[in-house]
Amino acid sequence: MMSYYDPIVYVVLPEDEGMLLKTILQKRLGVSRKLMSRVKMTECGIQLNGQRVYISEKVKGGDRIELRMEKETSEDILPEPIPFDIIYEDEHLLIVNKPAGLIVHPTSGHYTGTLANGVVHYWQEKGEQVRFRPVHRLDQDTSGVLCIAKNPYVHQHISEQMIQGTVDKYYTAIVHGCPEPAEGIIDGPIDRDPLEPHRRIVTPDGYPARTLYHIVERYPHGSMVHIKLESGRTHQIRVHMSSIGCPLIGDTFYGADQLTHVEFNREQAILTDTWINRQALHASKLSLTHPLSGERVTFTAALPTDMAQLKAQLEEVQG
Repeated sequence: MMSYYDPIVYVVLPEDEGMLLKTILQKRLGVSRKLMSRVKMTECGIQLNGQRVYISEKVKGGDRIELRMEKETSEDILPEPIPFDIIYEDEHLLIVNKPAGLIVHPTSGHYTGTLANGVVHYWQEKGEQVRFRPVHRLDQDTSGVLCIAKNPYVHQHISEQMIQGTVDKYYTAIVHGCPEPAEGIIDGPIDRDPLEPHRRIVTPDGYPARTLYHIVERYPHGSMVHIKLESGRTHQIRVHMSSIGCPLIGDTFYGADQLTHVEFNREQAILTDTWINRQALHASKLSLTHPLSGERVTFTAALPTDMAQLKAQLEEVQG
């Protein structure tokens, strides 16, 4: 017998009387066509007043609609006891503070030792049957807030929010130099480097990308910058900050040694890059609308130890 998650319930309003059940599911609950096709094929996927019905059924005010999704597991992900910090969890969402150095999802050559392996193990230990569904990604060496949906309905809703630009993603970066002006927008299309496909570059023929930034602290040889993304291109912050001559400290891919056209204290930059073992980038805050409650929720993660130590060392350097 199939096992289901707790139902998503909607009680039909008087003004909705006479509408098709399909219309209610789409307009009031925001169920996608793909998800609707999936759940209506199961015995208890869509019920009206406790009965399985066709989605062409007309509803009346006060009718109780229940949407149920089958429980799933990530059968292709090996459970492993990998530590990670939980910021928030309910039956729909898991928000974690991903440590730097941890890959989010298994890839070719990295089938174990990822955040996914740790989360699947954590749910298994709790007796929860959930599939690992990250709503967005963070680079391996970027730390901070990461959102994981616990069912396809929640994943669909937050993904749509991201497409609509209503998910706010904020980052803290520590960079070489000081951006000019101190607050601004980097509006530079991004695409693959034709000479090195793993790299991204700012190019007129690229995909639109906008990064908002403002300096929060200045040091003799760098600055701390708060950043908000208006798009989500691969390596966007790293590429954009490098493009204005202020690469992230510790970034070996888009770092200071790549910018031969920019005036740097090369010796100091090389030294500073050794003060942290990864790019100094942290996803500090994430704000979205909870798919079930409809409330705006915000999750934060404090500056990690390695970036706090980098900050302290930069403050000690004499100009």
